[in-house]
Amino acid sequence: MIQLHSRWQNRRFPAPKKSDLRRFAHAAAQAAGLPVDPPWDLNLLFVNDRSMAQYNADLVGHEGTTDVITFSYFDGADGYEENETMIELIINPDAAAREGAVREGGYATEMALYIVHGLLHSAGEDDLSPGPRRRMRRREKECLEILKTLFDFNNLFPEA
Repeated sequence: MIQLHSRWQNRRFPAPKKSDLRRFAHAAAQAAGLPVDPPWDLNLLFVNDRSMAQYNADLVGHEGTTDVITFSYFDGADGYEENETMIELIINPDAAAREGAVREGGYATEMALYIVHGLLHSAGEDDLSPGPRRRMRRREKECLEILKTLFDFNNLFPEA
């Protein structure tokens, strides 16, 4: 099982239970097609809009806030060492609340989507041009459908 390291730095929403989040992250990595053996480390940092805007500017060079930032170290790796950090995701629950208010599934589904989205980027998917973007959206839906059979997103990511 992948090793999960998470920090919750968003006071607006309650943090998920670490054991549930670990199981979800492992299942999501498998659904995304990432290797899980030997186990590797996944770092998740959950922040607010202000912190995300700062990370986005400092680390990516973009202005404003965003939903998820992905750093994958699988690219170009000839394998990896057990328990090596291979993926880091910075996730914004504030963005999930805004998007969830206007999309089907709400906040909890958006949070699950952001993790899946980051893991799919790490698995080589891209969403910068129309063809790859359509493929990415299809893969997101496929992964979420698999994960919905295993997890109740509303229990995993409660709003209050």
